[in-house]
Amino acid sequence: MSLRSTSGPLLSKAGDLAAILTNLQPMDVLFIDEIHRLHRNIEEILYSAMEDCCLDIVVGEGCGARTLRIDLPAFTLVGATTRFGLISNPLRDRFGIPLHLEFYSVEELMLVIKRAAHVICTDIDDSGAYEIASRSRGTPRIALRLFRRVRDFMVVERQSIIDNHFADSALFNLGVDKSGLDKMDIKYLSFIYEAKNAVGIETIAAALSEDVGNIEETIEPYLLKIGFIQRTPRGRILTTKAIEHLMNCKYI
Repeated sequence: MSLRSTSGPLLSKAGDLAAILTNLQPMDVLFIDEIHRLHRNIEEILYSAMEDCCLDIVVGEGCGARTLRIDLPAFTLVGATTRFGLISNPLRDRFGIPLHLEFYSVEELMLVIKRAAHVICTDIDDSGAYEIASRSRGTPRIALRLFRRVRDFMVVERQSIIDNHFADSALFNLGVDKSGLDKMDIKYLSFIYEAKNAVGIETIAAALSEDVGNIEETIEPYLLKIGFIQRTPRGRILTTKAIEHLMNCKYI
């Protein structure tokens, strides 16, 4: 058994997916990241593969076209997405176990950071790991990125260990505050605050020169999680908690 991985944007042609499926071995796991970005015609190839462990391929064109069925070994398909609603109903309904992953806790992220530090022989104490983990937005990928940047400061400044004071100083220089907000988050919140009213996502995207999808996928989920914004029929509004944070940190 082995793991084969790919992503939705890479599968631009039906033949790409067919080649992967026909090369699977019994009990292999096929992982497709960003599965919501699969083209509909490519999705359809998965239907028979998921239900009957076979692959239906159209051979020929016009009146001479015929369907060729290829048997596939038993395999497990795992799809990952941050936009569950964009997966078509026929594909979504064929998955036997839909799971929703939660954000990591600070304690779990501390373990991730300390393991990464051990791998690259970097000394970090619990207070330093906590300082980084608490600003990592519940995401291991962000925790590791921040840890690597803090370590860069450690090397340049010839620091022997990463503790909470050093981590706090490095993260401040990186523009990441105590709540894990970066400069783009602050621009987002400040724009809504200055509008003094609910603001539509298209208006926010234009003001920040950002893609709507990027804002919805990378900025808003965390702000919603920590209770800094609310989505209303009229647009996005700030909560009292967000306004207090902006004032306390002198962002406004």
